[in-house]
Amino acid sequence: MSNILDNLNKEQRVAVEAVEGPVMVIAGAGSGKTRVLTYRVAHLLNLGVDPFNILALTFTNKAAREMKERIIKIVGSADAKNVWMGTFHSIFARVLRAEAHRIGFPSNYSIYDTDDSKRLIKAIVKEQNIDDKVYTPNYVLHRISTAKTNLITAEEYNNNDEIITHDKMAGKPLMGEIYKRYKNRCYRAAAMDFDDLLLNTYILLRDFPEVLLKYQRKFNFILIDEYQDTNLAQYMIIKKLAANDENICVVGDDAQSIYAFRGANIQNILNFKRDYPDAREFKLEQNYRSTKTIVKAANTVIVKNKDQISKKIWTKNEEGSLIQLMNARSDNEEGAMVANSIFETKMNNQLQNDAFAVLYRTNAQSRSIEEALRRLNIPYRIYGGLSFYNRKEIKDLLAYFRLCVNNKDEEALRRIINYPVRGIGKTTLEKIIIAADYAKTTLWDVVEQPQKFALNIYAGTFGKISAFVTMIKSFTVQVKQKNAFELAKLIASSSGITKDLFEDKTPEGISRYENIEELLNAIKEFSEKGKEIVPGQAVTAGENSIRTLDEFMQDIALITDADVEDKDETDQVSLMTIHAAKGLEFPYVFIVGLEENLFPSIHSLNSRADLEEERRLFYVALTRAEKKVTISYAENRYRWGNFTICEPSRFIDEIDFKYIESPYKNTESNIIPGTISQVQHRPFAKKKLKKLDKLQKASSAGNIDFDSLAIDKVQVGVRVEHSRFGKGKVISVEGAGANKKAAIFFHAVGQKQLLLKYAKLKIVD
Repeated sequence: MSNILDNLNKEQRVAVEAVEGPVMVIAGAGSGKTRVLTYRVAHLLNLGVDPFNILALTFTNKAAREMKERIIKIVGSADAKNVWMGTFHSIFARVLRAEAHRIGFPSNYSIYDTDDSKRLIKAIVKEQNIDDKVYTPNYVLHRISTAKTNLITAEEYNNNDEIITHDKMAGKPLMGEIYKRYKNRCYRAAAMDFDDLLLNTYILLRDFPEVLLKYQRKFNFILIDEYQDTNLAQYMIIKKLAANDENICVVGDDAQSIYAFRGANIQNILNFKRDYPDAREFKLEQNYRSTKTIVKAANTVIVKNKDQISKKIWTKNEEGSLIQLMNARSDNEEGAMVANSIFETKMNNQLQNDAFAVLYRTNAQSRSIEEALRRLNIPYRIYGGLSFYNRKEIKDLLAYFRLCVNNKDEEALRRIINYPVRGIGKTTLEKIIIAADYAKTTLWDVVEQPQKFALNIYAGTFGKISAFVTMIKSFTVQVKQKNAFELAKLIASSSGITKDLFEDKTPEGISRYENIEELLNAIKEFSEKGKEIVPGQAVTAGENSIRTLDEFMQDIALITDADVEDKDETDQVSLMTIHAAKGLEFPYVFIVGLEENLFPSIHSLNSRADLEEERRLFYVALTRAEKKVTISYAENRYRWGNFTICEPSRFIDEIDFKYIESPYKNTESNIIPGTISQVQHRPFAKKKLKKLDKLQKASSAGNIDFDSLAIDKVQVGVRVEHSRFGKGKVISVEGAGANKKAAIFFHAVGQKQLLLKYAKLKIVD
């Protein structure tokens, strides 16, 4: 093993060998964080630690799978398969399979995804005659999720005066009632959502000391990846599990904490030494990914944050190209500039399309980039789109699987009771729902014995319901008898799904049919791998060795977009939000939309903490690049249908000017329209961007004599004149000082909202 550890640098090796007691590894961008985690587990195994006593938590199944494969290669044995390694949700879902009976759930509970939860919330709102425009599924689910990640149960929510007051002030006084009903409906359906997997695990450890002691003794060594992204629920669970031995190792980078909107709390990593006073801290500061220019430029940005752990990232890599700054007149021109830059760089350097990534703050920004790439026939893929397991036909078939495994799964039953169409219409389903709600029982109980609940439906409909129930029951009894593929194929055929899709000969229908085929292929592969030994679970002699459908459903229930391999063409330019780019790297990175109120987001300007998270997001974007970074901003951009003037982002100013490529002006007359060279770049100097931006806009004002002091005279009702939009009338004014804005109706172009310090308006008598 010592020879293997020789592959690590000094800092990495010291961090790997410190196996006793609490350890925090601050791993800068590109510093080999995954390498340290992998070798640390391998080192523990080499020291003779039982793999069943090691708990390693990640944020994606893909990361856990890759780490496990690397560990097997390092140690040269299959022992790594027995390490409890996976995401927080998948590991705690496994714990709940064994312990959920203590809190009233069966071991075969269903796991609701976001769509299931939203449909249930929508149903509750409708049943209670609540205004669905006020209580939208997105808002309600976010509110419930926030409560759960902060370990607030429905009962505690409804007994908290502060929360109740907040909901009343927000005009949503019924939130607590919806949360309570949502919780009860999930319980009745023997289902948990993603947040329940954490909340219920915490409740288990809190309320059942024998369960806590059991897992404290089991997990002698705990490792956590991306610790800066943990929320309160994850933090509290880990704190309880590690309380005995305190052999806990957390790895992360406070400079890359960008998920506060999901509940992540940067204080978890900043306060690690407060929680464990005797903790040892190791810093991985050598970057193996990026050029010196990129690393130094990123350092000059992130140093502006106050809440951080001090570190200085450095690299031995080449100096590399300066960061290129592109200034476009509009978002469409920005897209053209990016696309042409990709085309030129690709041709000049004989590169593949997958060497390039375009990162943006919001998904909506992809439109202009997509259009420009299509014009040049450059293939691209958008991350964060509809994943394979979220496609309708896939979710339909999975709903059959779910209902067969757990007959109480109400969302699955609702989805498939009349698909393919079998004459059990919407009215009948509503009667079933009302009967179940009145009797406080499950939908399955009602459809299983419809006569008992006095449903006012036609005799023919009774027969159709009975046939549906008989079909599902026949599948259920085979769950433990057939392997996953055999039963899945039977369900797909007997339910009529494959026939329904096969008969649709449209391109979309053919694609849906092929997707079902691909799902069955995945189940076939799963079945042929042989039964997996669950860590810590004894296997009795003669136990069925086949992999069953319920095991497959457990396997995929917690799959995220990051875990789904894209089977389409791989040589494509990658388009994604910066949040989605975390953990990835590309030779050439374009960061677009560097404008105030867009990046940083307008929602981040209310507090220093929010602004610092936006700065960390920009740091993450910069450090995704290996060879070159290009940043761009538009002077004008459509926002909510209005063409608005944009101010360059403060983050551009925060990059030391010596790392930015000196802009140039085009002196040629035969440039291809739309290429970068055609765009007029302004002279640029450190901390002078905003001033020069104002000067350039002023110089473009034409022959109109604009009054620089007019900003103070702009009031509602005043008539003004703009160099481009012509004459108009001020409709409203908001803000003050540098942030003063006005909505102006221009006779030629309609209403525009302008930032007055840039608008250069002239008061018209």
